[in-house]
Amino acid sequence: MEQLVYLIPLFPLASFVIISLFGNKLSKNITNLLAPGSVLASFVVAVLIFFSQISNHQAIQVPLLSWITVGDFHADFSFLVDSLSIIFTLVITGVGFLIHVYSTGYMHDEPDYNRYFSYLNLFVFFMLLLVLGDNFLLMFVGWEGVGLCSYLLIGFWFRNMDYSNAANKAFIMNRIGDLGFLLGIILTFGVFGSINYHQVFAQVGTVIIDGKLITWITMLLFIGAMGKSAQIPLYTWLPDAMAGPTPVSALIHAATMVTAGIYMIARCSPLFSAAPDTMHFISIIGIATALLSATIALFQNDIKKVLAYSTVSQLGLIFCALGVGAYSAGVFHVVTHAFFKALLFLGAGSVIHGMGGDQDIRNMGGLKQKMPVTYITFFIATLAISGIPPFAGFFSKDQMLAEIFVHNKILFALALLTSLMTAFYMFRLLFLTFFGDFRGTGIQKDHVHESPKSMTVPLMILAVLSVVGGFIGFPKELGHEINFPNSIDAFLSSSVIPHVIEMSLNTELLLMTITVILILIVIFIARLLFLSRKDIPKGDDAPMPLFKEVIYHKFYVDEIYEAVIVKPLNRISAILYNIVERLGIDAAINGIGTSVVNWSQLLRLSQTGGLGFYVIAMVVSIILLMILMFL
Repeated sequence: MEQLVYLIPLFPLASFVIISLFGNKLSKNITNLLAPGSVLASFVVAVLIFFSQISNHQAIQVPLLSWITVGDFHADFSFLVDSLSIIFTLVITGVGFLIHVYSTGYMHDEPDYNRYFSYLNLFVFFMLLLVLGDNFLLMFVGWEGVGLCSYLLIGFWFRNMDYSNAANKAFIMNRIGDLGFLLGIILTFGVFGSINYHQVFAQVGTVIIDGKLITWITMLLFIGAMGKSAQIPLYTWLPDAMAGPTPVSALIHAATMVTAGIYMIARCSPLFSAAPDTMHFISIIGIATALLSATIALFQNDIKKVLAYSTVSQLGLIFCALGVGAYSAGVFHVVTHAFFKALLFLGAGSVIHGMGGDQDIRNMGGLKQKMPVTYITFFIATLAISGIPPFAGFFSKDQMLAEIFVHNKILFALALLTSLMTAFYMFRLLFLTFFGDFRGTGIQKDHVHESPKSMTVPLMILAVLSVVGGFIGFPKELGHEINFPNSIDAFLSSSVIPHVIEMSLNTELLLMTITVILILIVIFIARLLFLSRKDIPKGDDAPMPLFKEVIYHKFYVDEIYEAVIVKPLNRISAILYNIVERLGIDAAINGIGTSVVNWSQLLRLSQTGGLGFYVIAMVVSIILLMILMFL
């Protein structure tokens, strides 16, 4: 069964080729069958392989062809079928399919309908290539491919200059991280003599490698993860990525591109576990990113911006868990996060669709009566991301917090604070959007309506997954010693270094209880502020306390980058252009051309066409040559 793994990326690639070749000649009905159908076919194959993997936890290589052989360097185009790759494949194709179906309703009136779906299929293909490849080079191809597709999708409405700039920003900031990732791959080959996962990881435990080299390799790889998964300082592109269509936001932020960095670190866990300095650095960057993003989300008024900073914050928590060695817990949260975050974004898209394109929560309110399905599903996702039992986010977040608690109490306190802030800003978003009185215009009030079934059915499926998804990691007797199929831990143990929590059952129960009680208190405070007191955010031009204004403007990080990096680089570029380029290189090249023309015009004066003149010139020339010879 594993030999059919090549079909998984082949289906969306074939759909992309067909839709791209025939373009607008294809009707929307055919595109609606091709684009979602190809991802569904990939999901079905992945499910079949998943069940065959249950009885066989060993990794299986599926070679397709010999790709590159140059000297000692060799890379095959082959896939790796194991627990880690299949679990990510299921998430990508499963959630990706629901987003494709949702897009058929959300983008129904889009003139470039087929172009949109061709980009979406290509995105899924490259993401599948990234997680299924069995070597670093194939991962890098998928890594770059999703970067390209994110640029195309974020800037889908490229006629809007702001959207185009957001796409450029995402592309450029990812290139910074990608350079680090590429250097890490090159250094890996230089140290281990291979880029194949199995050959590289096998040497980590058997060959003594300089600790500094391991640290450099993992640091460079993590720089790539910082770009793709939006960690400090390369996180500012992700909130701006909201410029793309809302289903694109769900695809990028929930199940695919932003999880690439997490997958890479989980895949390379033998390398990272051998570099404690890098692990410590990852945990610090992760918790700092989580706290910063959660703080910014507290006062945002754009419904998609709140969710965007929420994504950055959740990614930071996952990286913090990875940094303390909790690989399985981090991957588990990736799975549950894909369910409820995709649901939140698609729910936000449903709200925006009903509001006629308005994304400002200050203009919403009272939508639960007019959009009941959207409200119920969004409420479920909010409970899940807040960590309320028994919803999906509770189990995965509890596992991460427990492992962080064992390793570092300060990190645990900061992670818990991030979780409490998450509950606050998510219920603030829920209350301001769906409760109270409607605050929009009369035209908007008449326009608000529930979305079509093509949009609400994916919401309901994701809502079910957000409720039951956490039970795949339900702790046996509330501990974490679990056997498959009741746990994702055992399923990942063949791919990722297993990590055992040294914590008593009573301690873990106490932590879970305290966490849930604190979250409920935070939710009550949010209800008191935004329902009882009706603390509706004021307009952007209204006076605010200094701390709130600083947070509202995202700590002015973009402005700092603009002043410290962008403007100096623009000035240097202007100097290089005006002095080096124009006065130096251009002047030299143009001077040569001008001098040739001038000398040519001077020599033309000697070409009179008179025979007598030519004879005299020859005689004079001969005399001059004879004189030079005698001298």
